[in-house]
Amino acid sequence: MVKAGGYANRIAWVDLTNKKVEYQEVDEEEARKFIGGRGLGGRIILKHAVGKDPLSPENVLAIMNGPLTGTLTPMSGRICAVSRSPLTGIFGDAHAGGWAGATLKWAGFDGVVLTGASDKPVYLLVKDKTVSIEDASNLWGKTTEEAYRMLREKHGEDVQFYGIGPAGENKVNFANIMHYGRQSMGRASGRTGMGAVMGSKKVKCLAILGEEKDMPKPARPDEFEKARQQALKKINESPITGPKKGGLSVYGTSVLVNLVNEIGAWPTRNAKDTMFEFAYYISGENLRGTILKNTPTCHACPVACKREVQVFDGKFKHKSEGPEYETVWSLGAMIGVGHIEAVSYLNYLANLYGVDTIELGATLAVAAEASERGLIKESIKWGDIDKFVELTKRLTYRETDLGNTLAEGGAKAAQLLGDPDLAMAVKGQCIPAYDPRGLKGFALGYAVSNRGACHLRAYTPASEILGIPYKTDPLAVENKVELVHLLERLFAFVDSLDLCKFSTFALGLEDYAALFSAYTGWDISTDDVLDIGERIWTQERYFNQLHGLSRKDDRLPKRFMTEPSPSGPSKGHVIDEATLNKLLDEYYKKHGWNIDGTIPEERLKQLGII
Repeated sequence: MVKAGGYANRIAWVDLTNKKVEYQEVDEEEARKFIGGRGLGGRIILKHAVGKDPLSPENVLAIMNGPLTGTLTPMSGRICAVSRSPLTGIFGDAHAGGWAGATLKWAGFDGVVLTGASDKPVYLLVKDKTVSIEDASNLWGKTTEEAYRMLREKHGEDVQFYGIGPAGENKVNFANIMHYGRQSMGRASGRTGMGAVMGSKKVKCLAILGEEKDMPKPARPDEFEKARQQALKKINESPITGPKKGGLSVYGTSVLVNLVNEIGAWPTRNAKDTMFEFAYYISGENLRGTILKNTPTCHACPVACKREVQVFDGKFKHKSEGPEYETVWSLGAMIGVGHIEAVSYLNYLANLYGVDTIELGATLAVAAEASERGLIKESIKWGDIDKFVELTKRLTYRETDLGNTLAEGGAKAAQLLGDPDLAMAVKGQCIPAYDPRGLKGFALGYAVSNRGACHLRAYTPASEILGIPYKTDPLAVENKVELVHLLERLFAFVDSLDLCKFSTFALGLEDYAALFSAYTGWDISTDDVLDIGERIWTQERYFNQLHGLSRKDDRLPKRFMTEPSPSGPSKGHVIDEATLNKLLDEYYKKHGWNIDGTIPEERLKQLGII
């Protein structure tokens, strides 16, 4: 039993095959070592999901929050899903903001673990420290928004929907889990295909009811309030996170569009280029001046980076949340679409269907280039929004041979279409909105990411563009191993609290240590923050190692290694084999791993993983 502030000390284990629910306390030793959220979720799948087919009943899906989720800690509204990924076959996790994570905590849970598979569609009603398995036959086949509305009519306007759309039901490899609620019009646990895992278990959603008055209390209230006020001060004074400072609050996450494009690091038309000529038209600045309707916020967040948008007429008529920075890239520059209403409409459809917008755009880009090269007879042209809308629907419902192929995700689709190098993917997952030829930190960050190509494992542009925690040259590889190593550990800890990563633009190690120590009553230092992060990171690498991964898989797409950037300040830059190998050698040494990228048994024991 865990005896600490912040924990509900309750995890529901749902046996879908036998329609049974058991409740377990949180083990204190494991909580001290792996915290919660991503870390504790990773612990669960290491014990229960190794070697299990991702879409089989034997796989498990852990839906988790952290000890600070749902508290008054700034930016503490996160929820995560952890499982073996059907997209990559390795460690998978996906996080979302909003209110679902906080409400799960208020309902009395640190996590809900799905095991087995139901023989018919169900949803899980989570409230008052109980989970009940309910019939979802009327919800199956509905879009995420339709299902949420139906549940709201049944359970009231305070219900939080955390579930899947048709893509998850059809086991599209990059289906996501969407979150809707009174304060959220579409947050996404987007990456690694967690929605397909939920769909394979015939679970439509978690319908969560909880009240803020039931939030766990801090162990040391006065000390926590002091740490909270200090954190709020830093967040409010930061030029990036501060309300009305001109950064995330004013322009949303798409404030980065012009910055990244201008340095020649915005992958365009399947990364054949590194700058997009229509970048401004899909930027946060233009979004604010055209389709922006409102700027709501997530639980306990002063930043309000979310965008609510509306197009009032025409073929792109819609009202929804987003699009975020990653989405205006993936459904914009990556496929050659330079119209903000069109990009936003594609994002709206992706949210309704429940697909990861990053993988969607990258997969559509594979299709467009394959068509350009004659590998697909069908005409798919860059910027053809009507065709991309059609293909999005076809892959969601696995309609036609091409739709079924694209539903596998970019890497598998490229392989099936005859040229694996068409996919800008690492370990089976396509890249996000940064080209490593123009941001060299991602040369290493993408290659070693333990969930496939990812910007959220070690967000090097924080340093390379924003100068946080220190400034580095985006076109240099020097000091990038140290940077990646630091950010990997910090982000693993923050994801396990579970707090928003944007907090790291304003807060430092000392802030996270102070907030965690005061709330839980477990005193940790800044060194402990990084040590715990190292343990969580290594645990995930070990999960992948048990599935056969090693140095041979820490690779980059061929295009980045052989085709120099054609545009902007990065023009002529490439990530050559020798450079990548040198970075890997230094990186493995930093972690205490073998030269082949595997983890020595003594290191696993030293960290308390085995």
